[in-house]
Amino acid sequence: MAVLARWAGLLGAALLAVAGWLGGALPDLTGGTPAQVWRGPHGPAVLGCWLAGTGLMVGAWWALRDGAPSGRWAYTTAGLWLLPLLAAPPLGSRDVYSYACQGWSYAHGRDPYRVAVAAAGCPWLDSVAPIWRDTPAPYGPLFVLLAALAVTLGGGLAGAIAVLRLYAVAGVLLAALCLPGLARAAGVPTRRAAWLALAAPLVGVHLVAGAHNDAVAIGLLLLGLLVLVRRPGKPRPLLLAGALLGLAVAVKATAVVVLPFAALAAVLGRYTWRALLRDGGWLAGGALAALLAASMASGLGLGWVDGLARSGDSAQWTSPPTAVGFVVDYAGKLAGRRPDAVPVTRAAGLLLLAATLAALWWWAWRSLRRLGDVRQRVRALAAARPRTTLLGAGLALAATVALSPVFHPWYATWPLTLLAVSVTRAARTTWFVLPSVVAAVLTLPDGTNLARSTKAPGAIAMTALVLVLVAWATLAGGRFNEPARRRGVFGP
Repeated sequence: MAVLARWAGLLGAALLAVAGWLGGALPDLTGGTPAQVWRGPHGPAVLGCWLAGTGLMVGAWWALRDGAPSGRWAYTTAGLWLLPLLAAPPLGSRDVYSYACQGWSYAHGRDPYRVAVAAAGCPWLDSVAPIWRDTPAPYGPLFVLLAALAVTLGGGLAGAIAVLRLYAVAGVLLAALCLPGLARAAGVPTRRAAWLALAAPLVGVHLVAGAHNDAVAIGLLLLGLLVLVRRPGKPRPLLLAGALLGLAVAVKATAVVVLPFAALAAVLGRYTWRALLRDGGWLAGGALAALLAASMASGLGLGWVDGLARSGDSAQWTSPPTAVGFVVDYAGKLAGRRPDAVPVTRAAGLLLLAATLAALWWWAWRSLRRLGDVRQRVRALAAARPRTTLLGAGLALAATVALSPVFHPWYATWPLTLLAVSVTRAARTTWFVLPSVVAAVLTLPDGTNLARSTKAPGAIAMTALVLVLVAWATLAGGRFNEPARRRGVFGP
């Protein structure tokens, strides 16, 4: 099974690369809908290679979701799968062209948080997806600096794209280096953690071939967490870990939801409010210093915070709150009304997210504090600290991805990576692996988003899924929480 999965996945990656060269996210913007892709040059071959390649990679990854034969085998296989994708043009998204234009804007004296790439006069504007041409940069100041450096070093569009992909590869490599240490600390087999986090089709297609900046942010995030779990309670390592986490936020703000859980990982010894303020303070100081340094180095101040507000301009059913809003609007139209429910359901989703994050943090705090109250449980506390904090951070990222106003397939790599190193039971990985499988089939090689072509049926299906999950959570809540109360630590 393992050998078959290795070569099936490699064949799938090669087919995806072929699809990319025939009709990927090349500089000349074409397509936009599945029908246009089909009618385009090599249309049937593009779609055939893409569907077959995706099916082979997803099937091979899913087949070994309980763990590869060994950690080395997992790393070797994931590396083999990435080779064809490294040689492919951008796949699954045109965001890398937005990065290049934002870097060009900054390098030529424009503020990318105030001036969209269309108004800035970027010479590569025709390669940017229309939906992002009039949107300011929603990324942190460190990434704006990196994008400008890519443009400067690249000397042109192709060179800039190559440098941006090198950034993404560096981020994936950094994550790969950190995974074994984090998995061991949480009691998860490296062979499973590495397989789930590195061999996922989303990583090869979107982080590497698509050159998404999520790869850089995730790499910095994992390195910061690794420093934390290895050296808790030590001021200098805590400052370093905080700085790394702050730099992750300075690339993409998604990382900010991990900081409260990182503060728990920073505590050495018994969990008291005083210890949390002491050790968490060092961590927060490092993170704040890194954020301020990146903001000052860019010369753009805190303008990037305003840019975050525009990241929700895209409306798709892949965001559950947005899907529910669509369905309410459809129902309103049938009744002769126009409720305009999407802003309301998105706001409700953000409120629910805030409550969920607070509840997850409180669960982690209570779990660790209960262990710390009994001196005989010192060893149990040392083992539970990384497992509980990493699991809490992974669940927080999963909630953030699920309840945010916008969802794109590569967003799933955030919770996938942390849950891969913190969920200890192989039987409990399906709930976060399966959404990653679904996310892998939501785009076409040229960046066409299938969610836009399936708005009504997708919204109805997503809303039905939300209702089913709410009903299940309501019925199963008591049975789910009782074992956790007995153990004092969430049973991952």
